[in-house]
Amino acid sequence: MKEEEVNRCQIQEWYPKFKSVSIKTRIHELPESFVQYLLDDSGPFLLPVSISNEDALPNRIHNPEEEDDYQVVEGSDDESEQPSLPPSFPELELEIKESIASLGGAVFPKLNWSAPKDSAWISTTGTLRCSSFSEIALLLRSSDSLVHDLCHAYDSCNDKTSSRPKSFFLALRKWYPSLQPEMEFRCFVRNQNLVGISQREATTFYPSLLESKEHLGVLIEDFFMENLRSRFESENYTFDVYVTKDERVKVMDFNPWGAFTLPLMFTWEELEQNDNEQGDGVDFRIVESQCGVRPGLKTAVPYDYVDTSSGSGWDQFFRNTDEELQRQSRSPEAGA
Repeated sequence: MKEEEVNRCQIQEWYPKFKSVSIKTRIHELPESFVQYLLDDSGPFLLPVSISNEDALPNRIHNPEEEDDYQVVEGSDDESEQPSLPPSFPELELEIKESIASLGGAVFPKLNWSAPKDSAWISTTGTLRCSSFSEIALLLRSSDSLVHDLCHAYDSCNDKTSSRPKSFFLALRKWYPSLQPEMEFRCFVRNQNLVGISQREATTFYPSLLESKEHLGVLIEDFFMENLRSRFESENYTFDVYVTKDERVKVMDFNPWGAFTLPLMFTWEELEQNDNEQGDGVDFRIVESQCGVRPGLKTAVPYDYVDTSSGSGWDQFFRNTDEELQRQSRSPEAGA
């Protein structure tokens, strides 16, 4: 893999070219001070001061009794310690506020390559939906997966000359509450031939896909031939699409072939062996039953809630759920 192939998959590179077949997006170049804020883990976790007084999390209820526990005794060692001052990015905040308004009041954020899916759990909605600069900063600052963009984007390149791009960009993409996760797919292109399509959300079984799979495959293949094959310059890459209710196909993202890109319901070895040069058809894979679900691919929650072994977060969750169901079944109201 070459650096130029990775660079083509940055959203600020491909979006202007494919804007007409994608979703509404506003892109901002980030000041280096904000990039360093995202990278800094030397001090306490501080969110930027909002000049609009828009907080990412609800304010804590004021309790004077609690404050008594934290009063500093005069002459103690703590007296000399000055609390860290939270950062502030007023110009960036105003630009982002304007973009959010222009996109209908709600967006989901993404850096050059990646979205902070692993930090969705920390938001008040449990999703990537943001309506303020503070909410965006919370998701970006809490994400481990964005470290890839910030520090390791070129680690798989055989002509690597740098560990990071010269500039970072924040893409604000219009939030559509009606989007259905089962209608997003990852497509794999090898030697400019579409060789595979995978259900993007491989952690869930959607019965409706069984009936529409063949038709969806035709829509996606036609979209690729008409809009991407001769226009995207890499020979090997992946792209994500969303199919709307009125059967329009929208490109959501591009990713390099291999490296950090998840093959989802394939393995890279399988995809390497399939060039589809003979026109044998595209291998389209979906989760066809509950047994085909792949929970290990879930990336929008902490690892503790993906691991289902004894003592893990999911294990404890299931135990608590079973206990609650048993308690309800024994209550007098259960037979009412």
